[in-house]
Amino acid sequence: MSRDRSDYASTRERSLGAWVQAVEEGGPAWEAGIEPGMRIDSVNGHELRDLIDWRWEADGASCELEVFDPTDGGTYGCELWREAGEDWGIDFTDVLFDGIRTCVNACQFCFMSMLPADARPSLSLRDDDYRLSFLQGNFVTLTNVTDEDAGRIVACRLEPMNVSIHAISPEVRRVLIGPHAQRGIDVLERLLAAGIEVHAQIVLCPGVNDGAELARTLDWVEARPSITSLAVVPLGYTRFSRRFSRSFSDDPEAARAVIGLIEPYQARSRRELGTTRFQLSDEFYVAASVDVPPAEAYDGYPQYYDGIGMLRSFLDDSAALARDHAADLAASEARLARRGSSVLVVCGEAAQGAISFLCELWSPSGRVRACPIRNDYFGGDVNVTGLIVSQDLLAQLPDDLSGSVVVLPEVMFNFDHVTLDGDTQGHIVAEIARRGGVAGVAGGGPAGIVSAVTQSLG
Repeated sequence: MSRDRSDYASTRERSLGAWVQAVEEGGPAWEAGIEPGMRIDSVNGHELRDLIDWRWEADGASCELEVFDPTDGGTYGCELWREAGEDWGIDFTDVLFDGIRTCVNACQFCFMSMLPADARPSLSLRDDDYRLSFLQGNFVTLTNVTDEDAGRIVACRLEPMNVSIHAISPEVRRVLIGPHAQRGIDVLERLLAAGIEVHAQIVLCPGVNDGAELARTLDWVEARPSITSLAVVPLGYTRFSRRFSRSFSDDPEAARAVIGLIEPYQARSRRELGTTRFQLSDEFYVAASVDVPPAEAYDGYPQYYDGIGMLRSFLDDSAALARDHAADLAASEARLARRGSSVLVVCGEAAQGAISFLCELWSPSGRVRACPIRNDYFGGDVNVTGLIVSQDLLAQLPDDLSGSVVVLPEVMFNFDHVTLDGDTQGHIVAEIARRGGVAGVAGGGPAGIVSAVTQSLG
């Protein structure tokens, strides 16, 4: 699948079934007459529940399909053939064909319970689907996994699985997760006994699962080598939270205590296994005013998208860009000077330091600057770039943007180019233009930011 992930914050309606989104011209599917808009109902007689079934059942040199054609309402059989190493040439509209499995828990720290009342319904969909854990790296609790599901994970070797542990003491897990908490550990133990690789996560809540309970959980993980990485991330809360009004971002001493507690586990793992294994999210180091660890401490960034090592990666990529493309960066700054232009790189407050580091390397004169956006929409301690909303952005950008290039982070938009508060990328770009500026959308780290500016200047 081209996107290789599912978008459940979408503003579009979704249909169940293996609907074909795209077909590669000249490929086996194209040769068999399959077209976008058709639905594949079965492969070799097996109904398709998800992309895993498709990959598993269509793994050979040929396969027999039942295909539904909505243009005439008919269902037809066809056979596909391919050469060794050739792809079938089909992309689907989604990775799940039978719908998403939702959460059965009542986690104290669930972000969905802290959304504003006017948030669109798709944002409050609480997914907890083991298939998305394998297919796109979502963290799941395993509390709704049946024995049949667990058997499928083992038989199909669906690994690595990304599993939220949070705590190991049964009473603490019940407080944090709810009455189904033990089921998650029972399933996890079965997967670990079968040798399934697991990347684990703890959402750390002050006064609940930190301190002695965190040490117990770390001990439990340390004794289970199939858990190859553990991410410890801090509770995040919004102004709508009814349970929490503080976290580690508000308490530098508490953040430093967590860093100190986990360091012996990291040192032991590096000494005995050659990997750090136990890793803290960037927020702990920012809150504690401690430098993030060097790149080698992140073991190749297995939990990058859980906020583990993003800052280190960005800082190192910025330094490499400045070293390897110094002449290009100097030329772009000179071009900005000739045009009397400046650049505002939009980011969340948590990323301001890293973005400023890139800007200072790129533009010693200060023509390129970080533009941190305070998150008033969610409030609380929400300060990450991916949760920036349109109303905060437009309220905090200058009214006069004449001569400015405004770099918008791609992560603030969903697949439909819509923000979390329901505005469109097109409207934001138009509003920046109305104020006299030019907008560019950047992804891909420091190089993506530079590319967005270069393209915006024409």
